[in-house]
Amino acid sequence: MPVTPEVQSFLDTLVAMGMPPTHEQTPAEVREGYRALSAMTSTVDVGRVTDRTIPGPGGDIPVRVYEPAGGPATDRPGLVYLHGGGWVIGDLETHDSTVRRLVDGSGVVAVSVDYRLAPEHPFPAAVDDSLAAVRWVADNAGELGIDAARLAVGGDSAGGNLAAVVCQQLRDSGPRLAFQLLVYPATDGTLSHPSIDENGEGYFLTKDTMLWFRQHYLGDGDRTDPRVSPLHASDEALAGLPPALVITAEYDPLRDEGEAYGERLRAAGVPTTVSRYDGMIHGFFAMADLVPEGKTAIDEACTVLRAALSGDRPDRL
Repeated sequence: MPVTPEVQSFLDTLVAMGMPPTHEQTPAEVREGYRALSAMTSTVDVGRVTDRTIPGPGGDIPVRVYEPAGGPATDRPGLVYLHGGGWVIGDLETHDSTVRRLVDGSGVVAVSVDYRLAPEHPFPAAVDDSLAAVRWVADNAGELGIDAARLAVGGDSAGGNLAAVVCQQLRDSGPRLAFQLLVYPATDGTLSHPSIDENGEGYFLTKDTMLWFRQHYLGDGDRTDPRVSPLHASDEALAGLPPALVITAEYDPLRDEGEAYGERLRAAGVPTTVSRYDGMIHGFFAMADLVPEGKTAIDEACTVLRAALSGDRPDRL
């Protein structure tokens, strides 16, 4: 099917705005534009929101803690959320609406992480900060009102990449994670899957933008390092990972590698749902105000999170 009318209207609006392509701008310019675009989304109320910093390998890491309204104040399920933006853009503000919706719909306590960005802090800074944040949340679960045995990690795009990497890196050392939410994750730094070219122009995220992100983040580094490309991890490294929900979009350049990662997880014995949204583009998960499928995908993520973190696995996982 073609992109939906709502998505086409969004794409037409972007063209009418006449903004230069991402890969022709500086990181600072793209960050400013991304913040402006994200500020157009509505928010929902949650119980409490607290900004703080936590210790990290390169200095303090800003985080934002979201508590759901009502319910018990202790032993609640938790979610560490890692924002998207190609490891170059994005922050606590750009993903505030998305995290609020996940908290409101699932009842988790969410900790959103403002990890260091490239090119100022190239790979593996984002990985190191993400690992430090998950470990900190697990170590301080009681203070946060979280049941450490019901802690998930999630993210979109580059954040989905980091969430997948975190699960692999912590599998043996702990803390043990209960679930992974991977929203159109970047899983293969080689950019070699068919959808990279099939959907590489005209659908918001372009191949040129992805190359720009990768160069800033990785430079000439090893594109098959599993900390960059979780799809390239060994079968042994995938076995025993937390159950997963992988959400993809039909017209996303990252579609094929996200779905390939889901299949790798399944083949390794990991309970995994791969959910493709037809007619959608990269970024739709944050577009609940613009496209009905954005709200549907949020609802799906919340339903699966509630079930997975209650100890009652969804049948379809």
